[in-house]
Amino acid sequence: MSKVWPLVFMVLSIGCFSNGSGRQNSTVPDLVNIGALFSYNTSVGRTIKVALEAAFDDINSDPNILGRTKLNLSLQEDSKYRGFLSIAEVLQVMASQTVAIIGPHSSVTAHVITHIANELQVPLLSFSALDPTLSSLQFPFFIRTCHSDLYQMTAIADLVDYYGWKDVIAVFPDDDNGRNGISTLGDKLAERRCKISYKAALRPQASMEEISNVLVQVALAESRIIVVHGNTQLGPQVFTVAKNLGMMGTGYVWIATSFLSALLDINYPLSPDSMDEIQGVLTPRIYTLNSERRRSFVSRWKNLTRGNTANVKLGLSFLPLYAYDTVYALAHALDAFFKEGNQITFSTDSKLSNIHGNNLNLEALKIFKEGNLLRRKIYEVNMTGVSGPFKYTSDRNLANPAYEIINVIGTGTRRIGYWSNHSGLSVVPPETLYSKPVNLPRKNQQLFPVIWPGNTDEKPRGWVFPNNGRLLKIGVPRGVSYHEFVSQIKGTDMFEGFCIDVFLAAVNLLPYAVPYRFISYGDGKNNPSMTELVRLITTGEFDGAVGDIAITTERTRMVDFTQPYIESGLVVVAPIGQAESNALAFLAPFTPKMWFVTASFFILVGAVVWILEHRVNDEFRGPPKKQVVTVLWFSFSTMFFSHRENTVSTLGRVVLIIWLFVVLIINSSYTASLTSILTVQQLYSPIKGIESLVNSKVPIGYTQGSFAKNYLVQEIHIEESRLVPLTTPEEIAKALKNGPENGGVAAYIDERAYTDIFLSSRCDLSVVGQEFTRNGWGFAFPRDSPLAVDLSTAILQMIDNGDLQRIHDKWLLSSACLSQGSKLEVERLQLKSFWGLYAICGVACLFALFMYLIQILRQYQKHYLEEPESIGDQSIGSSSRSSRLKTFLSFADEKEETVKSRSKRRKMERISYRSSVGSSSNKEIASRRSEYVNELL
Repeated sequence: MSKVWPLVFMVLSIGCFSNGSGRQNSTVPDLVNIGALFSYNTSVGRTIKVALEAAFDDINSDPNILGRTKLNLSLQEDSKYRGFLSIAEVLQVMASQTVAIIGPHSSVTAHVITHIANELQVPLLSFSALDPTLSSLQFPFFIRTCHSDLYQMTAIADLVDYYGWKDVIAVFPDDDNGRNGISTLGDKLAERRCKISYKAALRPQASMEEISNVLVQVALAESRIIVVHGNTQLGPQVFTVAKNLGMMGTGYVWIATSFLSALLDINYPLSPDSMDEIQGVLTPRIYTLNSERRRSFVSRWKNLTRGNTANVKLGLSFLPLYAYDTVYALAHALDAFFKEGNQITFSTDSKLSNIHGNNLNLEALKIFKEGNLLRRKIYEVNMTGVSGPFKYTSDRNLANPAYEIINVIGTGTRRIGYWSNHSGLSVVPPETLYSKPVNLPRKNQQLFPVIWPGNTDEKPRGWVFPNNGRLLKIGVPRGVSYHEFVSQIKGTDMFEGFCIDVFLAAVNLLPYAVPYRFISYGDGKNNPSMTELVRLITTGEFDGAVGDIAITTERTRMVDFTQPYIESGLVVVAPIGQAESNALAFLAPFTPKMWFVTASFFILVGAVVWILEHRVNDEFRGPPKKQVVTVLWFSFSTMFFSHRENTVSTLGRVVLIIWLFVVLIINSSYTASLTSILTVQQLYSPIKGIESLVNSKVPIGYTQGSFAKNYLVQEIHIEESRLVPLTTPEEIAKALKNGPENGGVAAYIDERAYTDIFLSSRCDLSVVGQEFTRNGWGFAFPRDSPLAVDLSTAILQMIDNGDLQRIHDKWLLSSACLSQGSKLEVERLQLKSFWGLYAICGVACLFALFMYLIQILRQYQKHYLEEPESIGDQSIGSSSRSSRLKTFLSFADEKEETVKSRSKRRKMERISYRSSVGSSSNKEIASRRSEYVNELL
């Protein structure tokens, strides 16, 4: 900049003001100079000029603001945003001791003149230079009085993410504003895992031919999501050329930044031809609150614009609204500035004094000594303007940025929703959501339907295959074995196999053609590393990979996979032999715990039935030795339904019926399991699964190039020295046959899809244990590739219509080894399979015992405890607790029929006693009572 200064200041020699009209005195000045730098010969510039003049008139006529001080507006023409001339023009304004400058219109000019504003400490207020890189940190005297393009680009990024698109193309003028805006858009897209796949830069004053050449390259690209970031001069030309090239039809998505919404508002209505060129375009419009002040300003707008120099109708965009509020914000800041007793003073810049030149007149440029204080007062403004609340946040940006999302339809526009940094995309006005918690997740975003280019309401896919003659390079692994999955046809570049057929069938289901060619990966002598093949997609060597590629965590970090088209987890293969029978084979159907619980229930049920039948059934009475034998005999004879004892009580019969049902199930299961054990060939392997391998030190084989090695070492922590790479099925079989003793391996680990083919002809080997991973095979493509999504949909369709199963049967259906019908180990019946039956039986037994106890207690109370009361003897009640328990047990052991008979007899005696002649002596009565008590005892 120091080299430019001498050239710039030559402009001052033409006749800049030497001291201007600013006066330095100790009182509040009568007049304060404010400069404005815009191009007033455009429709946008004319609307800004009208708004500025209206704001100055309103402030100067309002005694409540600034009192008797008036604002003097100095309008300076910005010669079509040309940087060098703009410097000269702003110097002319500053030479008149201006305290603030409103403008410039373009960010390109702002980048230049902010250096001058910083040097002279004059606040530069702009509502149209929205470049995000115009930071208050680098340019402290640049004050943005509208929302930065940072928020507009965030809204566009949210819009792209809302519709699920991943790649966009950016068309922009190659200047500061264009480059920095698109760079910000790229950052915001990256936060949402989207990207700008192609940047189409245009010369700022590009001709129609230059625009056409650039858009031709855009049409050859893959993405159909095009973001145009321009200005009101260049932007419409882009759409005119796009229309002529047929790029405004079905399949395209055009998103224009706010220049288009401003153009529509200012020049509304546009001509039919102009509207036809932008049909279906989406554009954000800065949202302004529909307040009473705004409505009043809108009603004045027609009168304000009547008689403008161009004599054309001027509509109201966000620019005049923010221009009006910018003047008011500056007025409020000056008012606060003066109320604190401050005054406007200027001083000579010592740095400029050191620059010598002929006729430069540098003394005209003064430093605004209170510029820093005024700048702080501007950031402290808190008012409500015609655009809505006007307040700065801590990062020196206006609070609550919000946009309307506009869809151009027919002869007008339609609002499809709103965006704000508080709530994201929404169909309700932003101010209604500010009182609610921040709500930005994508699932909560919402917009109304859109009419897209081509007059369709169907959301465009957003991409096509590039129409540049380039074929997708699809890497295909060229392995040594298992050619059923993938193999190269000898002497050709063609491939065949299960994986290839699945890919071809899925591609045929796509609604568009996929230009591709297969490229082999591997030398055919060793199995290639699938992880390395996937990595080459990230480097651009391949555009995708098709083959027997397992979906693993490591690989998904590099690429996107389609829906798995076959399940294939890791399994353990080991040699097997025929298991020898033994003398205790009859115990094999049940586990030891099952045997213990079953035997316990046999005894338990026998004891419960004995308790329930003992007082009413003579077959369950007798000497203790006989009763123990009876219980054991009865309980275990129920196993064969050969018990000869009859049950008499209702509770005993209920328990017996439930138990016999349990016995029936146990017998049937035992018989079936034992039959299977004795008739089906049993196979044996010392390896029981992955757990036994982890706990041992034996060598383990794996397929060369498989992900199994990394999984075993990193996840299961098996020592790498124990792992032996194997290549062909023959080599694998030989290593397993030799075993660890002869330089072979004890077991072999591979994916289930491979082992099914490997074992189909090898009956001496088998899978032991369960699959210990859950993987599948898929086709690999670059991250966020739309082809991966569409092929996943096609694979699911193949699963539904049976095509995938038919391809599987064609390549992988083979005759199984005869020994595969054998069992590798005895499948013993466990307690967990029968605990429900035992629980039911146990509950029934407890319920029966509980009901029996209640029943016998009632009998005891009725037939035993009431007897002493009837004869008036209270001595029994004082007997000890142990004697009462002994009495109760004796009662419980006594046959119920005897108790009832004795009770009946004693009842008759009491009746007879009460009817005796009353002349009997008291001695005789006492004697009888004594005899009665003795009989009871």
